[in-house]
Amino acid sequence: MLKEERQKAILNEVALHNRVLLADLAEMLDVSIDTARRDVKELDAENKLRKVHGGAIALGFTHSTARNTNVYALEEKKNIARKAAILLKEGGVIFIDGGTTCVELTRQIPDNIKLTCFTLSLPVAMELLAKPNVKVIFIGGEISPDSQISTGPSTIHQLSEIRVDYSFIGTGYVDSLFGLTEFDWDIVQVKKAVINASKKTVLLSISEKLNSQHRYKTCNINAINTMITELDPNDNLLNLFRNQEIHLL
Repeated sequence: MLKEERQKAILNEVALHNRVLLADLAEMLDVSIDTARRDVKELDAENKLRKVHGGAIALGFTHSTARNTNVYALEEKKNIARKAAILLKEGGVIFIDGGTTCVELTRQIPDNIKLTCFTLSLPVAMELLAKPNVKVIFIGGEISPDSQISTGPSTIHQLSEIRVDYSFIGTGYVDSLFGLTEFDWDIVQVKKAVINASKKTVLLSISEKLNSQHRYKTCNINAINTMITELDPNDNLLNLFRNQEIHLL
């Protein structure tokens, strides 16, 4: 594979999953880790992604400005957010996860609806503060400089003491049989705590992530009550999920 082809594949993988490991890129491209590292370094120098220890992250993931448009599949994520906003009820208590799709959801919250919203994401919290009728409660902990979300024992403990009507979460990978997975063990522990703190859990995921998996499991697919993609719920790409105990929106 030519360098240009490798780097195009790297950019697509980073854009899709927000963050990737060098080891995974090397395996996907069938090259050495040193080659993957050189490619990532070049792409970082060209300001196409950000090189971090052991991997790379998307610019749209790390540069969460008030109106960042450098987000992969932005229109699809806006469509998902519009669907998710239909589930919001007056006086509801909800949780909104981190990630670009969840940020889009916060922007879809009507100004006249009264909500209490928990979050562990700094970008989500900042967006929520612009909503006049939303009470924002930030769940603290060790904040990741990359994803700008809090993790660790303090975060998990705080989540154990709440019960929300709906949690809106993202995922790195989702498979109809294996469920939700991530490559970051700490993130998995936080997401497990979020699901346990929720009466109903709503997964927000672009369709490109369907039928993918990684090494650490968050939950079975039937632990999710509703999955929202940009697709029509009757789309054939969702057939494998239709056989599970999950509502498609």
